[in-house]
Amino acid sequence: MSEDQAQQLLYQMQMLEGYLSELSQKETTIVSVIREASSAIHSLKTIDNKTDNETLTPVGLGTFVKTKVVPNEKLILNIGAGIAVEKDKDSAINFLELRLKEMQVALQETSNQKQQISASLEQGKQQMEQMLAASRSKK
Repeated sequence: MSEDQAQQLLYQMQMLEGYLSELSQKETTIVSVIREASSAIHSLKTIDNKTDNETLTPVGLGTFVKTKVVPNEKLILNIGAGIAVEKDKDSAINFLELRLKEMQVALQETSNQKQQISASLEQGKQQMEQMLAASRSKK
């Protein structure tokens, strides 16, 4: 194999490493969304619509204020693109559970892509080692 082929292989491996890094960041983001969705679902399921509940509400930078959650039939739910809709508690939970399932599928797909890229990288490393061994034997 020529030096040009070695450089091309090295370039391909660098591109794959960059893509693998992007996939890892995407995976981290998806895991964060999954945690947040799970937490929201759990919180909504534990809220009693019959009585006032006291809770802590975040206001930013780790600061919380005590607030009362009054019985309410409707919730405001951000559905994306800056759009929020009013939904009843069960509809909101169903929406969040659907989003959670979508995120779990996305996480699995991302994990599969990472495995494929890792396998390609390993194959490239083996090819590079073979090229180095061949060039050493010629000398």
